[in-house]
Amino acid sequence: MKPLFKGKHFITLEDWKKSEIDVLLETAKQLKHDFLHNQPTAYLTNKVAFLMFFEQSTRTRNSMEAGIAQLGGTGIFLDTSKMQIAHGESAKDTAKILSSYGHGIACRNCFWEVGNKYLREMAENASVPIMNLQCDLYHPMQGLADLMTIQEVWPDTRRLKVSIIWAYATTHKKPISVPLTQILLFPRYGMDVTIAYPEGYDLPEWAFQKARQNALENGGSLTITHDQEAAYRDADVVIPKNWGSWVNNPSSDVIDELLERGKTWKCTTQRMALAKPGVKYMHALPA
Repeated sequence: MKPLFKGKHFITLEDWKKSEIDVLLETAKQLKHDFLHNQPTAYLTNKVAFLMFFEQSTRTRNSMEAGIAQLGGTGIFLDTSKMQIAHGESAKDTAKILSSYGHGIACRNCFWEVGNKYLREMAENASVPIMNLQCDLYHPMQGLADLMTIQEVWPDTRRLKVSIIWAYATTHKKPISVPLTQILLFPRYGMDVTIAYPEGYDLPEWAFQKARQNALENGGSLTITHDQEAAYRDADVVIPKNWGSWVNNPSSDVIDELLERGKTWKCTTQRMALAKPGVKYMHALPA
C-alpha cells in the first residue's frame, strides 16, 4: 500500500479510483478478521494522529481512537473550542503546526458551506494526510463502512436495490453528507440506488449528475423520487436517514414548516413489508 497511498488525503471517495477503494476494503476486511481473532496489527507503532472535532461525536471519535490504538498508534482528541481556532487561527496555520507534530490529521467540520472548504485548505497546507471524519458534503468513512457491510451480505452487489429514504427527526438539522456520499459511491458498485425525500430536501444537482455518471460507468442506476412507498417496494436494503434542507434553506433552524410537513416520512413495519423478504435495514445512528 505504501507506494500507492503514502501521503494521500481522504476527503471524498470521489478522489479515489475504484481499484484503490477495493484495496481499502480488502485491507479493512483483513484488519476486521485479525481483530476478531486477537491477532496483533501494530502497523502504526510510534505514529500519532490528531482527531479534530468541531462538534460532538460518539461513534466516530471512539472508533477512530480505538482503531488507531489497535494499530499500535496514538490518537489525540482535539476539541476545537479549546484550540486557537476559537480565537481565529486559520486552517492553514493549524495544518502546518499539527503536521510537524505527528503523522496524520483527521477532522470533523459539518458547518454548511464551511466544512469541506476547511478540510481542503488544511490539505493544501499539511505535510501529512488529511482524513475527513465528516464535513458538510462528504462522510467517506461512513460510506466505506456501509459498502463493506453490504458486501458482507451480498458479495456481488450488481443490481442490488438500495433505497436511501429521508426520515422525520427533530433533534438537530443534520448534514447531507451521508446520503450524498452513498449516492455517489453505491452506483460505482453496480447498485440500483433510489433516493426518496419530501420536496424541499434536495441534494445538490451536481451530486445527482455525478451519481448518474458513476452509475452509467459501472452498471448501476440512480432513481430520485418523492414517493417513500415506491422506495421501499422490492428493496434489498433500506437506509432511513434524516438530513436537513441545507441546499434550499441555509438556516440552522431545526423545526420549520417544511420539516413538519414531512411527519409521515417514517420507517414502519407496513412499509418494510413492501420490501423484499430478506430486506436489510441499515442506519448510521443515532436513531
